[in-house]
Amino acid sequence: MLRENEDKTILISNTAIIGKNVKIGHNVCILGDSVIEDNVEISSNTVIENSKIGDGTIILSSFVNDSEIESNSSIGPFAHIRGNSKIGKNCRVGNFVEVKNAIVGDDSKMAHLAYIGDTEIGKNCNIGCGVVFCNYNGKIKQKSYLGDNVFVGSNANIIAPVTISDNAYIAAGSTINKDVGKGDLAIARVRQENKKNFKNPYLDR
Repeated sequence: MLRENEDKTILISNTAIIGKNVKIGHNVCILGDSVIEDNVEISSNTVIENSKIGDGTIILSSFVNDSEIESNSSIGPFAHIRGNSKIGKNCRVGNFVEVKNAIVGDDSKMAHLAYIGDTEIGKNCNIGCGVVFCNYNGKIKQKSYLGDNVFVGSNANIIAPVTISDNAYIAAGSTINKDVGKGDLAIARVRQENKKNFKNPYLDR
């Protein structure tokens, strides 16, 4: 059963638990057995279902289903966290990031436009824009593992199953399908070649 606020369209399940000093915006749904701890801020157009939100976390216009977000993290806008995911403390999951069945360690950041699926990410990692964890081979879902302090450059593809060890660096635009050792730099992309005096037949027309 849901309660509807007269001033704002806010739906809160009877089985949800809401802590102290929680700010809730318009068009928010808190469903199922969700737990919202103290000092959480939930902005407009957010849906939280069967999830736990830690103290001091901010959620901006996002969907959180069957997952846990620990304290002082920032989610959204327009993020989707689902499938038994767990986001650590002081994390940043930014706009248009989807996290599915993943564990993200404390202080890790994925600011925008990424798919984090079936993976475990260590502490203090950076996941660049456009990174995709390729978890499905057409038959089964497989996992990838990232250690602590890993930097993944923009537009990288991480093809499971692989392990990327502590302090590794993945160059932007790389497709990674082999394990990366501790402290290694992985570059997996075609070398750029410039053709001199190229005539474009479409522009010539």
